[in-house]
Amino acid sequence: MHCLYLAQRVPFPPNKGEKLRSFHQINFLRQQGIAITVAAPMENDTDESYFQQLESQYGCATLYSPLGNKLLRYANGMFRNASLSEAHFYCPALQHQVDQLLATGQIDAVICTASSMAGYVFRSSVLPTLAEKPTLIMDFMDMDSNKWDQYTNAARFPMNWVYKREAHCIRRLEKRIGDNFDACFFVAEPETVMFKTENPSIKANVVTIGNGIDPAEFHPAASIPAVDVPKLLFAGVMDYAPNVDAMMWFNEHVWPSVLAKWPTATLTIAGMNPTADIQQLGNTKGITVTGFVDDILPYFHQSNVFVAPFRIARGIQNKILQAFACGLPVVATSMGAEGIVYSEGENILLGDNPASMFNAIELLMDNQDTYLRLRQAAINTIAEHYSWQGKLQTLLTLLPETKEL
Repeated sequence: MHCLYLAQRVPFPPNKGEKLRSFHQINFLRQQGIAITVAAPMENDTDESYFQQLESQYGCATLYSPLGNKLLRYANGMFRNASLSEAHFYCPALQHQVDQLLATGQIDAVICTASSMAGYVFRSSVLPTLAEKPTLIMDFMDMDSNKWDQYTNAARFPMNWVYKREAHCIRRLEKRIGDNFDACFFVAEPETVMFKTENPSIKANVVTIGNGIDPAEFHPAASIPAVDVPKLLFAGVMDYAPNVDAMMWFNEHVWPSVLAKWPTATLTIAGMNPTADIQQLGNTKGITVTGFVDDILPYFHQSNVFVAPFRIARGIQNKILQAFACGLPVVATSMGAEGIVYSEGENILLGDNPASMFNAIELLMDNQDTYLRLRQAAINTIAEHYSWQGKLQTLLTLLPETKEL
């Protein structure tokens, strides 16, 4: 079997959410004996070396081409009445390469990661001409239209108009995908239910395929950290709007109370591409903004609580799973915990307002038994529910049955 894997970005190195998910899917399929061609636009010159590593280290064939001028891409998207997300990732030169591969008739399945990559299917001049068409599979990951709705509600004019248009365009695209693809999947069950509710008559088989954790990458520290003063951690790509919003809110509404009780408390914000606002937080007492780090694991091991104060979110937060795997108790909002297997007070503490979030941190600092219980429960949750091998078995059922693996 030969699968064409259309990714928004080169899925290597697996250093953030979408890349982690795509990388593990590709690696899993390769382990099943499936030939993989990865196709993705190049965002910068360093991407080429990552494509080459996918070829040399993981046995994938690759197709890639540099993206054109961003303003021209967006203008073209507006002219076509398409979402800006589609326009952002669309590259005519890559489309040509994809069509050349499809024309060989050797592709049995096409997997797209995120609705923005569907353009390479819908704008293909070759697919409609094939006598035997490949199975079309969409990994939506998140319900993006709903996420843009959230952005709309949180923004002011003129950005709320931009976000509202994006939500409308993506919702229309999601429906089109559901009507034309053979199978679709989401990272969390609430996303799947929402999509089916909004699109009750689509033809596609819609399922949930969650994320997993590689225990070789994320595991508990050799010793349990001291639990007397908060050593808080937040990790993520720090120009991603939900991450920025979470940290700005936490800094304004929770951090002053933490410092008032524990003057030596620390908060580390670890992750690439911090915005100017996030960098400014580094001037606040006790807060460190790292920017890009080569290895995030030591930061999990040096901390004693992971905070996930999300107010805008869809899907599942990989960072919470990573914290669980490291035995790091998590304090999150209900939205941040959405899609994760949890029982409040057992393997996670929830706080949807400043007082309840502070109280959860205080409980962990003041009660060693509670801390240790949550720590072990988090580790157990990963072992029982979040192996990649287990999660990705469902993906195999979506592939064409008539082809030998």
